[in-house]
Amino acid sequence: MDLQFRDRVVLVVGGRGLIGAALTDRLRTEGATVVVASRNPGEGVVLDGTDDASVQAGVEEVLRTHGRIDAVIVTAAPSARTLDPERRSDPAQVLEAFDGKAMVFLRIANAVVPSMRAAGFGRIVVVSGQNALLTGNITGSVRNAATIVVAKNLADDLAGTGISVNAVNPGLVTAHPDPAVAVGAPGESTPAQVADLLAFLASPLNAVTGESIAVGHRVRGVTSF
Repeated sequence: MDLQFRDRVVLVVGGRGLIGAALTDRLRTEGATVVVASRNPGEGVVLDGTDDASVQAGVEEVLRTHGRIDAVIVTAAPSARTLDPERRSDPAQVLEAFDGKAMVFLRIANAVVPSMRAAGFGRIVVVSGQNALLTGNITGSVRNAATIVVAKNLADDLAGTGISVNAVNPGLVTAHPDPAVAVGAPGESTPAQVADLLAFLASPLNAVTGESIAVGHRVRGVTSF
């Protein structure tokens, strides 16, 4: 399937991470012009999602260089494995994780929306996580649930503009996913499988907006609407 990325500019925030790297490869295979953004200097654009000025400067640099941003995909967030389980209900850690994921996404989305509105087209996608559906770790639940809520609010605000906003929710992402799915747990997936869904949602073919979509088996034994 041709995802129609030729002559399209896609900004991947967190493009050097496990999912981001797989996504960047997939998009380039599809013919997209991919701009990688991260905190570290090197290939792409320097962008610190926790800093308003850095986000604005990074987006403006892409627009100056390429003249457009057709899609932005935010994969940047500290891995859940970096969260201290002993501090899972510590307000300081919860707040830091919330800012490092949900607010990073909101800052970046807000920065790209004006140019997308002017173009009458845009795709905004964020990687959240299935532990938004689970209790047991307030830090992990809150940061991912908040990210999903932000995405849905943005999608509704942008309804009818030609801009779609969606969240993608993997379980554990690993090179060798276990096909077994335990009750009360999500299924595992590879970086490439996550990248495939992200690429479709960021493509001109996508007509889905305001959705939160699981990758891998959605938490087994849990129903939510």
